[in-house]
Amino acid sequence: MTKKDIVRIISEEMGLTQQQTKAVVQRTFDAIIEILATERRIELRNFGVFEVKQRAARTARNPRTGVQVDVPEKYVITFKSGKEMEAKVNEPVDISAKSRPPLFPPNWPSTNHKSDRK
Repeated sequence: MTKKDIVRIISEEMGLTQQQTKAVVQRTFDAIIEILATERRIELRNFGVFEVKQRAARTARNPRTGVQVDVPEKYVITFKSGKEMEAKVNEPVDISAKSRPPLFPPNWPSTNHKSDRK
């Protein structure tokens, strides 16, 4: 699944245009990146925790040549999933099913459903 697929699905279910949905999805991703860059941690309840951690400098070996190389320290982003996500991912999945359940339940709060438009 790609970001384009996510935008299409949310757009259809929420009754927004794909351009509106794409803007919201992209801004959400941008906000996560900005928060990680400045605060180094973001906790999204029931989803998980993104955290920036420092990886120490080390000496590694090039597997092709066998030559040792110095790898500088760097920062990496880690993710630890939340309990709800882990439970959902561990549910059995019927891969033969052609249809997927909606991302949002029918009673999901929205102020811009297709049915609400005039």
